[in-house]
Amino acid sequence: MIALSLAEIAEIVGGELRPAAGHDPASIVSGVVDTDSRQMSAGGIFVAKPGEHTDGHRFVGAALENGAVLALVEHPVDDVISQIVVADVIDAIAELARAVVARVRAAGDLRIVGVTGSNGKTTTKNFLARILQDEGETVAPIASYNNEVGAPLTMLRISDTTRFLVCEFGASAPGEIARLAGLVNPDVVIELMVGLAHAGGFGGIEETAHAKAELLDAARIGGTAVLNLDDARVVGMTPRAEARDLRIVGFGQTPAAEVRARDIDVTASGTSCTIVIAGEAPAEERALPLRLQVLGAHHVNNALAAVAATRALGVDPADAIARLETVRIAERWRMQPMGGDEVRIINDAYNASPDSMAAALRTLAQITGPGERTVAVLGAMSELGETAGDEHDRIGLLAVRLNIQRIVVVGADARRLFLAAVGEGSWDGEAVHLPDADAAFEYLQGELRPGDRVLVKSSNSAGLRFLGDRLGESFS
Repeated sequence: MIALSLAEIAEIVGGELRPAAGHDPASIVSGVVDTDSRQMSAGGIFVAKPGEHTDGHRFVGAALENGAVLALVEHPVDDVISQIVVADVIDAIAELARAVVARVRAAGDLRIVGVTGSNGKTTTKNFLARILQDEGETVAPIASYNNEVGAPLTMLRISDTTRFLVCEFGASAPGEIARLAGLVNPDVVIELMVGLAHAGGFGGIEETAHAKAELLDAARIGGTAVLNLDDARVVGMTPRAEARDLRIVGFGQTPAAEVRARDIDVTASGTSCTIVIAGEAPAEERALPLRLQVLGAHHVNNALAAVAATRALGVDPADAIARLETVRIAERWRMQPMGGDEVRIINDAYNASPDSMAAALRTLAQITGPGERTVAVLGAMSELGETAGDEHDRIGLLAVRLNIQRIVVVGADARRLFLAAVGEGSWDGEAVHLPDADAAFEYLQGELRPGDRVLVKSSNSAGLRFLGDRLGESFS
């Protein structure tokens, strides 16, 4: 974080300052800001966030031992540390983030990119960070820091010399993206796609589209909107972009896109395509080859979005593509290759929605060659609300129609997927249902054989990412 005095921080967050002995209100703080006491380092600010299972106020002492010099608290604590007492620590870090970003922006050349979408946010965020880091100091979220806690903590990592801030905006209810993106008003905003991820929290896909469009409403007036022209609901956001006087850059596979892909080819070693950059005249078009090491055709659109957004920030597309080609995996537990030459594991179990589940299954089918066998280890998709049953049915049907040869369904919440697969013709042991990850691991230890290509896919709550790790290690 930038250097601020205790008094300045207290004023920004509207809290009561209680300096520790030897600290006066003019004492300067510039360390890391975090809710995890284990992440503290010298000069850090610990945010004592109350939680469902524990209370951050219990760990103020541990934060102090690890170097914290200031705690944001909702009630005074006995530990010998400077404290700012506020009504709500989450609101406090949001206001602190707003102020810090505004100061850096006013004093320097900070440019901000915001990305949202039902799928692909984290991959696109990582693509953006890889491209921009060669242009100047870049701050981007760790893992999926995209909610009311993670987004402000990411913003607070900037320094006076940061040139680019990449923000990922997720939401499970209306208004969340507007509130978070409104803290920074990004210069460039990306709308990836609208799907059923978290649809239960929004009430349906149209409500989801409305919530995702909140990012456009929060964009800096006169900035750039990077829109997926392959998604009709994203195209429908155009009037909201125009209302902010945003320059619209379309990406996708449609010929209408300013940054588009053609000749997509998916193999076990990566995904290739040609990226076409439109010019003012047809003769000015540029066709640039891209060879991603990241698996899956669905990541091509994420790459297009990153190229389009960074082009708006002055990065030549050829340079952006060269940097993208160095990215080995999108993120841990996202289409992550594991295992060995004989049994290959794709661990994609950090999260799952109907769209990402379908894309992962199609990738499994595409990368499996003659003499090799497809095995899908599938868990529940969460936060789908009243559509959950039908969507699990749909994925079970798709797995059979893609000729996935072994379908291993794990957990009670995914049973509908198993029943749908059996009903579609996955009989005689081709589909099995197992109660938990331990039972699945034991079954797969005896079932997998050389030549198998194994996808592990579920929502985070199902915990299959750890099953994927165990399988990757077992068959490495």
